[in-house]
Amino acid sequence: MDVITSHLDVFGKGLLVSLEISACTFLLAAVAGVLLAVCRISPVGTLRLFGHLYVNIVRSVPLLVLLTLFVFGLPEIGVLYPLFWTVVTAMGLYWAAFFCETVRAGIRAVPTGQIEAARSLGMTSGRTFAHVVLPQALRHVLQPLASLLIAVVLNSSLAAAVGVTEELTGQTVLLDQQYAHPLATFGVAALCYALFTLGVGRWATALDRRLAVRT
Repeated sequence: MDVITSHLDVFGKGLLVSLEISACTFLLAAVAGVLLAVCRISPVGTLRLFGHLYVNIVRSVPLLVLLTLFVFGLPEIGVLYPLFWTVVTAMGLYWAAFFCETVRAGIRAVPTGQIEAARSLGMTSGRTFAHVVLPQALRHVLQPLASLLIAVVLNSSLAAAVGVTEELTGQTVLLDQQYAHPLATFGVAALCYALFTLGVGRWATALDRRLAVRT
């Protein structure tokens, strides 16, 4: 247990970096995912085709392959920026495809009568989407979005495979290499991930119930 108690700060800093990666990734995925959802329901055929191809192609590629492509492939064509943001960009663009389909499912759940009512009041398509459709769509898919956030957090561990050793899994690997106590070190890492994801699940359930009462 000495390896654990004497390195609690290492686990804490690693978890913090993992959460920073996850938060930035989820934010990018949310913005890009909503834009993709708009493309997928757009009356413009070119936008619909772009959204369709993007979602289906990206979801067909393993995340680790995409991370490797960004981290080691972009420098070969002269695109250089910090490793942290390279990983966030790759993961954000990857999870945007899943965010898009989740939001699109929520949009389908919004009654068409409310959209028609908003248009009859003179609201533009953009305002109707932003003020009527999107808020209700997100409410319908709160639990799936929470599951998506959990997946983002858990898969942030792949950042260690492409050189981000500051995050939780990377720090755990370094500790295990130094002290050779995999059961203890990876057990603590697993506990950190489990506590956070369980907390997200409970928060999403409570928020879902609260919003359901107000509908």
